Formats: sequence, C-alpha cells, structure tokens
Amino acid sequence: MIKVSAGLAGLVLGLSGCTGGGEGAAATGRPRDGGTLKIVGSSDVEHLDPAAVASVGAYGLARVFARTLFGTRASNDFQETIPVRPDVAERVPTRENGDLSKDRRTYTVRLREGVRWNTRPARAVTAHDFVRGFERLCNPASPSAGTGYFVSTIRGMDGYCRGFSAVDPKDPGAMAAYQRGHDIEGVRAKDDRTLVFRLKRPASDFLNLLALPYTAAAPQEYDRYVPDGPDLRRNTISDGPYQIAEYRPGLSYLLDRNPAWQAAADPLRERHVAKIQITLGQDSAETVQQQIEQGVSDLAWDQPVPTSAIPRLRADSRFAIMETPSNSPYLVFNTRSPNNGGALGDRAVRRALEFAVDRSALIKIVGGPSVARPLHTVIPPGNSGYAAVNHYPTPGESGDPAKCRQLLGQTGRTGLTLKFPYRTNSVHKLIAQSIAENLDACGVKTELSPDTGGSFYAGTIATPAKARAGEWDIAAPGWTPDWYGNNGRSIIQPLFDGRAYGQNSTNYGGYDNPQVNALIDAALTAPDTAVAASRWQQADQQIMADAAIVPLLDRSQTLFRSSRVRGALFLPTTATYDYTRLWLTS
Repeated sequence: MIKVSAGLAGLVLGLSGCTGGGEGAAATGRPRDGGTLKIVGSSDVEHLDPAAVASVGAYGLARVFARTLFGTRASNDFQETIPVRPDVAERVPTRENGDLSKDRRTYTVRLREGVRWNTRPARAVTAHDFVRGFERLCNPASPSAGTGYFVSTIRGMDGYCRGFSAVDPKDPGAMAAYQRGHDIEGVRAKDDRTLVFRLKRPASDFLNLLALPYTAAAPQEYDRYVPDGPDLRRNTISDGPYQIAEYRPGLSYLLDRNPAWQAAADPLRERHVAKIQITLGQDSAETVQQQIEQGVSDLAWDQPVPTSAIPRLRADSRFAIMETPSNSPYLVFNTRSPNNGGALGDRAVRRALEFAVDRSALIKIVGGPSVARPLHTVIPPGNSGYAAVNHYPTPGESGDPAKCRQLLGQTGRTGLTLKFPYRTNSVHKLIAQSIAENLDACGVKTELSPDTGGSFYAGTIATPAKARAGEWDIAAPGWTPDWYGNNGRSIIQPLFDGRAYGQNSTNYGGYDNPQVNALIDAALTAPDTAVAASRWQQADQQIMADAAIVPLLDRSQTLFRSSRVRGALFLPTTATYDYTRLWLTS
C-alpha cells in the first residue's frame, strides 16, 4: 500500500464516498442501453484539446473520447477511486513483471490490442500516437497546465519544451515540423505497441502522471490544426466509447457512440446511453435543479445543488454529497499587478488581508458544515503533506477586520482598490460579494466584474500578460487535485512553482519563491513518500507565511440526478459521475 499522510489514511479508511443518498450508486438489475443523457449547465470548457484540458468539467468530458495509458475507476467508495489501473496499457509496470527497471528510472508500457481511432477506415491507436501526445504538451499555442510535472520528471523534456517555445504559435505547420524534427529523449516508441519512458530520477507517482487526461494519445490529424484552436475543436477524433458529433461553442455538445470502440478493449469504461446532450448557457443553479427534478434534464454540468434545496433533499436517494478533498475556492493574489503601486507584491499587505475573510459566511453560502469545512492551508485534509496549521486565526472563523486594518495601516498602503473578476455560475457571485464585503470592512475597495464569456481561467487569470497589465488583482478559483493517494505534487507544484509561470499556468498569481521551488525539488527527489510529504508540508508552511493565497474552504461536491438515471458512480477528479457508466430507465 502506498504510504500516505495520516489525513489521507483516515480518509481512505473512513469514507464511504457519499452521504445523503440511499440508492445512489447503481440500481440492481442489468443496465439498459439506449436513450439520450441530458446534461445542462453554464459555461463551456475553456480547453477542449486533450493536451490542454485544465478543469474538472474538461476532465469528465475528455474521459469519454480521449484515452490514456492508465486511469482510475469510478466508484462511490473513495478508496476504490485511488489506485492507478491499466487503460490502453496492457498492465501496470512493476519490477516483478520486468516493465520497471531496477533503478526505477525506465518504464516499458505495452499497449493492448483493439483500441482504435474513429477514423474512416478505423485504425489502431499506436505508441507513436502517445509520443505525439507528449510532444504536444508544451506547444506554444495552448500549452498544458501540467507541463511542469513532466519537465521535472522525464529526461529531455525541459530542453524539448524550451525549443518549442520559440516556434510560431499561430502556424500549425511549423509546430508539426518541430515535433517531427525533435525528440523527447525520455519518451520513445520502441514499436507500434511498445512505449519506453526514461526518467531523470525515480518518481513514485509517475504512473499517476500517465493517468492524467492531457497525456492521452493524439492522432496524426491533430498536426493539421493550431492546438486547442477552433479548427481542432470542430475536428476532434475519438478512441473512447463516445465521439463529439456536434459542437456549438458556448452553446452545446452532442456526443454519440464511437463505432470503432470495443468494450473488450476498455477496462475502465462502459457504454450504455446512445447519446449525451450537454446544453450550456444556464447560469441559474435553481433553474438547473428545477429541470432535473422535473425530468427535463438528467444531470447538472457545472452547477452544484442550490444551497436552498439541500435541506429538503437530504432524504432523497437521488441526492448525494461526495467527498472531493480540495481547495475550493481559494483567494489568489496577483503578485505581478502594478495597481496600487504594486501593493499585492508586498508580503505584509497580503498577510494583513489574510485576516479579512469570514469563512463562516462562505460555509453558509455553499450549503453548511456538511458540505464544506474552513481551510487554512494550501494542502487540504486527505492529501499527502497536509498538517493542521492556522497561520491567521480569527474568532469563530468570522474574520478580524480590526486586525486587518491595523496590519494594513502598518504597511503604509491604505486606500487600496482591487479588481476582482468572478465566475457567474453556481454560487461564485455570492462568494465574491461576501469576500468584497469583508474587504470593505478592512478598508479595501473592490471592483467586481462578472465573467460572462466563460473565459475566467484561460482568458483572464491564466494569461500572464493580463496579470502584468493589472487587469485583475484578486480572484477566487478552485483547485481539485489531479489525483489522490501519493499526490503531494498535484497541489504544490502546479499552483506555486514560480519557474513554470507562463501562459495557461495554474500559478495564477505569479508567485515565485526560490525556497519553495527548492522544497518542490527536494520533495520530487525524496527517497520515500514520507520524506516527500514532509517537504510538501514545509512548502505549504512557507507559502502560507508568504500569504500567496487565502485558503477558504475544503468543499465536497453536491449532486442530484433525475429519476431515470442509474449507474451513478463518482470520479472525484472530475467532480461528477462517470458518464460512460450511466444508464437510463426509460
């Protein structure tokens, strides 16, 4: 068993996975095939290209049409969702079966037969397609938010990515030519069905990395398009159970069955519904809930159950509260903003603002203590490296505006006005308004601006040019770890490694501390997971001492399904049910 922190061990042993649902998971009896699963919600995914996906919604969508070497299994038992299992790979590499070298630096992965692209005619997914997937990760047009994982792990990835950054991001031919003319030393196709990975150093979480959705195989046709550009989005190719038959940006998706998919060649997914219809543009969680209860829709796309509805639904078997240990949302400071004389680049200012937030009010907004707990660390409970520390305590979790004012006055930076963009779906507007009121009590004004175009991440806080131009000062994104188990780097590295700051980086505020970067390296080179967890914990403490963010809530996911949905099995990293396992009673 993987050695994990006490927090995760308790979570694995103690959680059933959901509360509030009776029949919840799967109905008895044989699944019925057919029908259209109707999903309704607010915003489109910001990245549809598997190489660039960066949100729980995109993870859930990518799972149905883009397969990886390894993956996880959906379950309402949290423990069952943690182990890495074969997907396109035939088996998990171990030293015992000879697929992992004695020095743990070389992994050999053989692909299973029967995995095919939905091209005409259908053709086999090969090891070369997976190599192409890795080569596309650091493309200059829409680089993956997870590139840092691989640059720090795979031999030759850093040099390959440095060279790729100089290529014209608007020229698909130039990008494809770079990929054909340059190799990643540590990623090689030995033959059509065999991949060999060579690492800089042993990495106990490498198989977790190979299960991430942006490591999916990429067909050769993708070389024709700008990565994640409009043309690619209209021409996605599938090797999963479903294919995108129709995509109307910002409005809807229609997925139907991929005729090339074979159930016998897919150990993690099933396929029951004939079609999946995703309708976007509905920002009201109350309206979405009403549609599901009336049977007009079956599931919410990106809306949790409205807080007001939770009390009456607690005894309803269609309702569930699913554990997703996360930092969601958190308040991030744009340390690169020139506004207010660069005040947010001053650690003392950020430390003062840590005392402003009333977490007790936020807990009420999202549904009460059964749905969320106050969070004071970067790493939430149930994740490797967690330790219960509160650097900025306030009475009753209600904030301390007097202390905030006092500390802010000591910095000499008063009269601040902070630009605060927020997401419009779910309860994000209420959360932003609550935080704005807290800051006002601290003597800090805010300029709230709704993100009505669905580009909160890609178009605003993940664009360094906009950060440096001062187009935003604070924001309230959320972070669900990319995996659970031995997952220390799935929080600290993507959010706070200053060396990876750039376009699509999830280090939204541009935080960069050499001490933290060194602790990241120390954790990645640690001799065992216990030492690594200790280094992640030290990094967490340094980040909080620097007040890079204000952790707010460790929040569970509330879900409701229509009366006809069965086979509801949860995937924590997607914050929803596995669409490939669902079936409809009529």
